[in-house]
Amino acid sequence: MARLILADDHDLVRETIAAYLRAAGGFDVAVAENLAGAMAIVSDSGGVDLVLLDFRMPGMAGLDGLAQMRARVTCPVAILSGTAPPDMARRVLRAGAAGFLPKTLAPETLIAAVRHMLAGGIYAPDEFLRSDLGRPEQARAGITAREGDVLRGVAEGKSNKEIARDLDIQEVTVKLHLKSITRKLGARNRTHAAMIARDLGLA
Repeated sequence: MARLILADDHDLVRETIAAYLRAAGGFDVAVAENLAGAMAIVSDSGGVDLVLLDFRMPGMAGLDGLAQMRARVTCPVAILSGTAPPDMARRVLRAGAAGFLPKTLAPETLIAAVRHMLAGGIYAPDEFLRSDLGRPEQARAGITAREGDVLRGVAEGKSNKEIARDLDIQEVTVKLHLKSITRKLGARNRTHAAMIARDLGLA
């Protein structure tokens, strides 16, 4: 079970997000109302897999709080924000965050984003990762251009044989790409990979 720390000074937001994650299964969520509380949980825990920090809660001081937490843990650290201007998202990601999650995300998208980050990917809403970051969308998950082609075929409901024909590659190559894709996205199977890809704007 993945161990998460969720820190937000807004009680309702914090408990609602925690409830979504716990209901999804596979997440042990510890909550805090400020940066100091999150740091205390880190000190008391035997290991953390992902930290979610509210950008504007007490103790954060903008990107300083992100830097402090990243210096304390070895796991990914992501930022939650009630306001989500693209320039803020870019600053957060360039500062080393594993993700930028607006609090307006639909529950299923939030859960998919958390799983994506736990699998080693970087998450931000599609519109924030356009030309400024200078890389294709699928690069957030380490998905190669060819894997992206295969993933789009899966998302369209095509069989391995159809995808191989469309891309002029061997069916066994499609299977190898799918194995890599599911590992990178933390997906259980091809259908789950397609669902995650749609949620994250990768296909």
